[in-house]
Amino acid sequence: MARPCLRTRSIPRRTDTPARKRAGVPVLRGLQTQASSRLFRASLLSIFLVALAGSVIADEVPELKFPVPEFSDHPIPTASVPNVDGEVGTFWDIAILLVALSLASYFTLVSRSRRNVLLLTIASLIWFGFWRQGCVCPIGATQNIALAIFDPSYVVPLTVVAFFILPLVFTLFFGRTFCASVCPLGAMQELIAVRTVAVPRWLDHSLGLVAYLYLGAAVIFAATRTGFIICRYDPFIPFFRLGGNTDMLIFGSSILVLGLFVGRPYCRYLCPYGAMLRVLSCFSKWRLSIPPDTCINCQLCEDVCPYGAIHPPTVMQSTGKRKKGKRQLGIALLAAPVVIALFAGLGTIIAVPLAQWHPESRLAEQVRLEETGVAENTTDASDAFRGTGRSVDDLYAAAIERRSRFVRFGGLLGAWTGIVIGIKLVHLSLRRRRDDYQADRAGCVSCGRCYWYCPVEKVRLGLIEDISEVVPGYEPAPSSPLVQLSEVREKME
Repeated sequence: MARPCLRTRSIPRRTDTPARKRAGVPVLRGLQTQASSRLFRASLLSIFLVALAGSVIADEVPELKFPVPEFSDHPIPTASVPNVDGEVGTFWDIAILLVALSLASYFTLVSRSRRNVLLLTIASLIWFGFWRQGCVCPIGATQNIALAIFDPSYVVPLTVVAFFILPLVFTLFFGRTFCASVCPLGAMQELIAVRTVAVPRWLDHSLGLVAYLYLGAAVIFAATRTGFIICRYDPFIPFFRLGGNTDMLIFGSSILVLGLFVGRPYCRYLCPYGAMLRVLSCFSKWRLSIPPDTCINCQLCEDVCPYGAIHPPTVMQSTGKRKKGKRQLGIALLAAPVVIALFAGLGTIIAVPLAQWHPESRLAEQVRLEETGVAENTTDASDAFRGTGRSVDDLYAAAIERRSRFVRFGGLLGAWTGIVIGIKLVHLSLRRRRDDYQADRAGCVSCGRCYWYCPVEKVRLGLIEDISEVVPGYEPAPSSPLVQLSEVREKME
């Protein structure tokens, strides 16, 4: 978004008046040394050449002919040069991300260590969050990739491509290990989730749709160069950079306060990148799981999971309930195309409000109000536009063309919304049989909390000698793997 220019006032020129002479203010004398005269003449010659070059450029480029603003009571900021790391810094960023993803996958699936996952979470928060200030971010990189797809002239940096693709690839093979302990946004929420409450299933499924809608809107706005709304409304960037917009500070603080009682609210209900990871994790080859042969059905994993990602075993349904479930599935399948068509039509209707998100569309509307006399006062943006010499008709034509594009993109956004809702209706109508506790493929973020509280894992790690220390009165069956594990330990001792 273009930054608004400042209103200016003319600065009175300082002159050597008789009053200033009487006040003792020194004035330029006619006598100069030979060196000073040469310097003075060289300065005059330089000024003349610059003015001549500027007039030539202005004649060749008419749109540059606008008055140079003069500022009053405004300190001119000094130019700052960003610290560019170059190719070496880019290589190290990608290498650190690759190492972090590999460690997260190993700690989650092989060593099954909640302690190591937690340590990696803290390290990722410090490095990717506070040290790198949340940039490059795989979540925001979604917009860069979307813009590159729709605009071939836009070149995506190698770091952005790597940060976008690597977590997706790891998720496809190892589940959401990126969310577990690499993502700085998830790390901050994971560390404060200490007194969480269970969110009702119907509310959890309903709010989970928002992330997919947010993803669709972010892609549409990036493709039309309207703006990168994911980065603009990132609630944690002000904390990583130790400063920011007051509204975003309030929004981020609200998310953190909510995160004390609801596990990872941004990851579950707002994160657009997490929406893609949820889909890919359903097809992951390896993922966090509860071994059915060692599960003792103590329900501790279900109780301690703050994300509602542990599903208990199902009960046998009656014939009437099965028939009712089939009817619901049939209705959902028939309603899905209707929902998609309905939202696609609605998306084309709201093309005008969507187009108003673009800064030039808002500028065209403001100029129209000023030209028709509806708006009495001008704005900084409209004053800057008139200073460029660009015609109002060109501005209106660009706004109309952009609105027609948003009719098409709005229809796509509406269709995407209908597809998401239709799939959710079909998903909720399906009934799956579970004979043991299972981690939800999409909802599980591989945080490892279930390992930390699982009595079987405590025995495996040698933290306790017997499960009865945690579950009083429990006696494993003779053929249970727990008995075999105890026998192996006794032989080793």
